[in-house]
Amino acid sequence: MAPSTATLSRVSDLRAAQFWDHERLLSHLLGERDRSTVVWDYIAVFAPGTTWQDGPPNPVYSDDPVVRAAGGAREVIQRLLAASTHTEQKN
Repeated sequence: MAPSTATLSRVSDLRAAQFWDHERLLSHLLGERDRSTVVWDYIAVFAPGTTWQDGPPNPVYSDDPVVRAAGGAREVIQRLLAASTHTEQKN
């Protein structure tokens, strides 16, 4: 069952992207081998400009469940944003 509009509205930041992966393709890329190893409730932060090739790149930060990992992700994102702003000001 796809997530409801109310569920998706929990993340309202326009810079964030949310996707419904019905076939669990991302879960398989992240290591799912069978129903007992489904990857869900997982957060990963990637450096600005990171692109995916054949599989996911190494994240700057990752953990699960999201409710426990959100604080660490927030700190990493703030550091990345500060570094990005500092770099842009130099140029």
